[in-house]
Amino acid sequence: MKIADLQIHQKGVNIEAEIIELGEVREFVKFGKPGRVCNAKIKDDSGEVNLTLWNEQIDELKKGNKIKVTNGYVNEWQGEKQLTAGRFGSIEVIG
Repeated sequence: MKIADLQIHQKGVNIEAEIIELGEVREFVKFGKPGRVCNAKIKDDSGEVNLTLWNEQIDELKKGNKIKVTNGYVNEWQGEKQLTAGRFGSIEVIG
């Protein structure tokens, strides 16, 4: 699958891309538990999309990594498509 093919509310997304930008890490508290979130920008030869990183994913990934998102989910935030591994997906570094 390619970034250009992603549709909002699409589930089961498997995609390989490169991290080209990591945003600022934001901290929050939800249900009394602290957490962290960060937006990354990823690209492949068809386009770019924002990727949401949560907690330990932030520490495992860096700019320039080639990654594989497995079983991801596309949602919409502030009018833009956003990809996340969510609770049931994974992100792994492949290069």
